[in-house]
Amino acid sequence: MTAEKTIPIINGKPEDALDPEASSTNLVHSNDKKVHERGHWNNKVEFVLSVAGEIIGLGNVWRFPYLCYKNGGGAFLIPYVVFFICCGIPVFFLETALGQFTSEGGITCWRKVCPLFEGIGYATQVIEAHLNVYYIIILAWAIFYLFNCFTTELPWASCGHEWNTGMTSAEITTVKSSQVIDLSLQNATSPVMEFWERRVLAISDGIEHIGNLRWELALCLLAAWTICYFCIWKGTKSTGKVVYVTATFPYIMLMILLIRGVTLPGASEGIKFYLYPDISRLSDPQVWVDAGTQIFFSYAICLGCLTALGSYNNYNNNCYRDCIMLCCLNSGTSFVAGFAIFSVLGFMAYEQGVPIAEVAESGPGLAFIAYPKAVTMMPLSPLWAALFFMMLIFLGLDSQFVCVESIVTAVVDMYPKVFRRGYRRELLILGLSVVSYFLGLIMLTEGGMYVFQLFDSYAASGMCLLFVAIFECVCIGWVYGDNRFYENIEDMIGYKPVSLIKWCWMVLTPGICAGIFIFFLVKYKPLKYNNVYIYPDWGYGIGWMMALSSMVCIPLWICIKLWKTEGTFMEVRESCRAVMLQKELGKGGTPHLLGLLLLRVTPRCVRKSLFPAWWLKESELFWSSSQGCLLFYIYKILSPDC
Repeated sequence: MTAEKTIPIINGKPEDALDPEASSTNLVHSNDKKVHERGHWNNKVEFVLSVAGEIIGLGNVWRFPYLCYKNGGGAFLIPYVVFFICCGIPVFFLETALGQFTSEGGITCWRKVCPLFEGIGYATQVIEAHLNVYYIIILAWAIFYLFNCFTTELPWASCGHEWNTGMTSAEITTVKSSQVIDLSLQNATSPVMEFWERRVLAISDGIEHIGNLRWELALCLLAAWTICYFCIWKGTKSTGKVVYVTATFPYIMLMILLIRGVTLPGASEGIKFYLYPDISRLSDPQVWVDAGTQIFFSYAICLGCLTALGSYNNYNNNCYRDCIMLCCLNSGTSFVAGFAIFSVLGFMAYEQGVPIAEVAESGPGLAFIAYPKAVTMMPLSPLWAALFFMMLIFLGLDSQFVCVESIVTAVVDMYPKVFRRGYRRELLILGLSVVSYFLGLIMLTEGGMYVFQLFDSYAASGMCLLFVAIFECVCIGWVYGDNRFYENIEDMIGYKPVSLIKWCWMVLTPGICAGIFIFFLVKYKPLKYNNVYIYPDWGYGIGWMMALSSMVCIPLWICIKLWKTEGTFMEVRESCRAVMLQKELGKGGTPHLLGLLLLRVTPRCVRKSLFPAWWLKESELFWSSSQGCLLFYIYKILSPDC
């Protein structure tokens, strides 16, 4: 990894030779020493830990275990493995390999392989921009809880505080929801619940009543953004060192909590509840949808993060082996985390004498209500609470700063001559952090929790990720060409991956994602906070605007690209003007679908005079493939006079 980076090859030519102005991977002109080089990982370990830190986050601890027990225990692993093989690994590998091959960020990488689908990159960055604003709010909550752990008695362990109502009980009601935000308002008299809702959130009656800013949480958010900034301000030089701590420390904490959990009375019942298989649940379509969306959430795919991290790899790094290992590590961590969580929940149910179903929760309901309640029943409860919240902070921290790094990488790669001078990159990160901080303050008001749930349910929802995944697979599998991309991968790692991944890109993954996407639309139900509070119409409107803000990027960019193309399609098809062809060839990029179609309908007698030899070869390979034949058949139906 410390060797000099090989220049990527596209269509048999060095990428730099094809487009010396646009490529952000160029080494700068020797006479311009103010422009910095792009940089790369110092070694493979930095890349692996960075990706592991990004994909192994809060969802592994508070979402997967809950979905597993809710959807049939061990039986849930069947649909999970199916989606793991058919969607998780293929898309994970696609994005990582694409970044390594092009050495570009989340936007310019798509410009390289297919300019018509550059909107995919913009869609991923819009989703990430939303994530950067609201995901770090969870870290602010965790930091606030961590500060409250440094006491002899946890403040949520008993009543008698100024935020208590005087009508407390020890019972926490069941939460039965598949949303990430699973908080019960039906029993607001628990000391833990009152600490969460009255002390931390000071929650209002609805989104209509935003209320005052919670300054304590604002300071915690400032601390989180400050840490995040210094983790990435020097690019791979700082990120590569920080991940040695942020990616490994959660595993140490998880093992400590696991060992402590399995030694508690009632732990075995909790583990049985977690894994006991209920095969009948497999007939429920919602179980399969939950498995598919969990894969997309936990693998950080369709966000551009993997592309950005992969772009800093050595060109000949074996990204295929790395991806398989990281995918297995991610799913394995989720599975093991379930033992740590449900052993403690089993202990809490044993102590209270209630069924485990009444204490099992997901999302912040687990992190800030159920688990804090459980540790109050243990000896040395402040210690175990502190370890738990430290684990949450480190789990969320590297996921957060990698998302920020991904956006910064995308912007810098689009304008390398602007942001690779002096300290402009650092100033870009600072500006992004400051803007995101102030935007996030609205979620730290008394009505901020309602805004947070809108972001969580719409802005970065599974529906948005599925939509992007469909176009990613179509672009690589059908437009750029699955065989061509396999040849690119072989050029990097020395061999071709298993053929199943190629078929997943072409058929399985886009088909499955389209099916789940349609299921989402058909089964859509308006969001309710805690299944009780109904948002006003304008609240739902804001949510859908955030969801569409990313999805609209792809078709909008296609329309813009076609609109800017000189002449109408019929004029181009009939005359095949040399001006337009020369404009496309002058970019030196891979011929996209429109170019291949132009070549296909051009008379053979003039092809050699209009097209270079390497493009003729590319066209011959494409139109002899199954997708090429199918595409031209459809084209002939639409244009029978061709």
